[in-house]
Amino acid sequence: MTVSASLLLLLLGLSQAIPLQEEEEPEDNPEFVDIGSRILTANNGTDEFLLEGDLMAPTTRNAMNCWNGNCLWPKGRDGLVTIPYTMSRQFGHGERQTIEAGLRSFHGVSCIRFVSRTNQRDYLRIESKSGCFSSVGQEQGGQVLSLNRQGCIYRGIVQHEVLHALGFRHEHNRSDRDSHVRINWSNIVQQSAYNFKKQNTNNLGIPYDYSSIMHYGKTAFSIDGRKQTIIPIPNPNISIGQRNRLSNLDILKLNKLYKC
Repeated sequence: MTVSASLLLLLLGLSQAIPLQEEEEPEDNPEFVDIGSRILTANNGTDEFLLEGDLMAPTTRNAMNCWNGNCLWPKGRDGLVTIPYTMSRQFGHGERQTIEAGLRSFHGVSCIRFVSRTNQRDYLRIESKSGCFSSVGQEQGGQVLSLNRQGCIYRGIVQHEVLHALGFRHEHNRSDRDSHVRINWSNIVQQSAYNFKKQNTNNLGIPYDYSSIMHYGKTAFSIDGRKQTIIPIPNPNISIGQRNRLSNLDILKLNKLYKC
């Protein structure tokens, strides 16, 4: 075999062995698109009835308990919260790698572990439905976590929807949000105003987090896509709505909720 052919085979082997990493957008890039904007764009026109942009409405008493933050995934005797999942064959190889990287990102910072499902009753069904969305907290049986192939395959979106499935709501809807942001109702699409309703959340004694991956950007549900709907206070210039990774407070809140 020639040297060039051997080198080609080696590179092919390495490309299969090393997972593809989604390129992160630099934080100072003025053209970046935040997680919330990506999700709302992907969910535009979905046939699902979604609350707050990407939450599946509860339909059963058990789901309502989860919605109120009372439905966590169980912890095993080993101290780990092991969550089985299946992934649809709709996803291509690169898409699967991005999704799996998003799942694995929880392993190094918490006691959450994602494993391929064998015969477990309760598990996540990761599918490409009409948008990016999830239920809140654990529900019985196989619960859908949707990551549409046309707009949801980003590590940050995977983390965002997984946090919903773990029981978290949006940061800008938490109970004390009026002390940290002002909702500009006049700039919000009238039919979308319900998405900004405050929730009776358990904030776990952790400060409000402008940099949370669960915080939408300043123009979420804007009447023209440009006017600000969420304005930080007292400093309106604070950056909100990011798109790359769990924040330090996201990780702290996750570990505190699950007693990792």
